[in-house]
Amino acid sequence: MNGSQSTALLRLSDKDYEFIRKLIYNETRINLGEGKRELVSARVGKRLRATGCPSYEDYCEALRKNPSSNEFYNLIDAISTNHTFFFREINHFNFLEQVVLPQFSSGKLGNTSKLNIWSCACSTGEEPYSVAISLAEYFQKFPQHDWQIDCSDISTRVLKFASDAVYDIDKLKQVKPELARKYFQKGERQMEGYCRVRPELAKKIAFRRINLFEASFPWKSKFQLIICRNVMIYFDRKTQEELVTRLSKHLVPGGYLFIGHAESLAGITHPYNTIKPAIYQLPE
Repeated sequence: MNGSQSTALLRLSDKDYEFIRKLIYNETRINLGEGKRELVSARVGKRLRATGCPSYEDYCEALRKNPSSNEFYNLIDAISTNHTFFFREINHFNFLEQVVLPQFSSGKLGNTSKLNIWSCACSTGEEPYSVAISLAEYFQKFPQHDWQIDCSDISTRVLKFASDAVYDIDKLKQVKPELARKYFQKGERQMEGYCRVRPELAKKIAFRRINLFEASFPWKSKFQLIICRNVMIYFDRKTQEELVTRLSKHLVPGGYLFIGHAESLAGITHPYNTIKPAIYQLPE
């Protein structure tokens, strides 16, 4: 059987699954249990077809011989789940607008004129662009303040999508119509059915590839808010504890951490005060 044929008849052996599971864990800390076996088999199967590998065994052998190859990053892209939408988990945006931004503008978060936010698992960009809309609306009243959103993800594929800032028009269903008109350009002719984030908003956002467990992060300034949503569900408790502790070192005193509503820091050691479900604050 060659790579152009269906992978449906191929079987991901215990040995190959364990190799892929450990490879992904060692690099990304994503914890793939037995319950993810079918998902892994399907997504690696797509890489078999893309690379022309005749079997899972041959694919794994190629990664063993060259674990730092581009294909390894293609594998991470394939395994990573990237499902999001604009203004997902609206309670976070309400808290941002009603608590975080007023605290910042009154000098209670770092006593600086620039607000820095890190969206550290930004996926295809809907999250940081939603945050940017909230900031742009709020700071119309406070033009003396500047702001910046730094965004990162481990997947180069989703970062490219996010930086292009072009979305299916149906993605805007959760966006208020007046905000959609203000911050998005509707496509015409061959781009009909799509929309693009307006350049004046997009220029306030920077994207880069970052592994959350690399030796150090590139940031020179600390953040008033770090958003790390719906990524810790893939980590074991020890890894979750390590991550949120690392993130705390990049927050200003009194700064906030948002995590996903399906996630919790209960049962792990961490330096934060719990404010609301999925909202934590670093003590001042």
